[in-house]
Amino acid sequence: MKIYVTSVFVDDQDKAEKFYTEILGFKVKHNVPLGTNRWLTVVSEEDPDGTELLLEPSDHPAVGPYKEAIFADGIAAHSFQVQDLDAKWKKLSERGVNFVTEPMDAGAVHMAVFDDTCGNLLQLVQMKA
Repeated sequence: MKIYVTSVFVDDQDKAEKFYTEILGFKVKHNVPLGTNRWLTVVSEEDPDGTELLLEPSDHPAVGPYKEAIFADGIAAHSFQVQDLDAKWKKLSERGVNFVTEPMDAGAVHMAVFDDTCGNLLQLVQMKA
């Protein structure tokens, strides 16, 4: 068994699609209309057949309070692994990404946390050698 799709709740799928593709560099894998929303998944350019991230609408009534609480507590909704955290932090910062935690040592990893502009904090991690 392996993880096929995981999701992140987003406030606006169009805005999320733009951020996750144009800013973060993911590629759209599926974009299927479903009424007023879409089955919209993105994948890493480094692993196009890997796990898909569903940019899921935040329509369910439980999502708003959940997202607000974890965001307020500084909890990242997802973690993305990178090979060179400092280089990725610099590149994304130059693209206007708002980092709420700059690169730092966190035990077994180096990490940084940023705002995805769609209601989530996301974490970048670089594994220590």
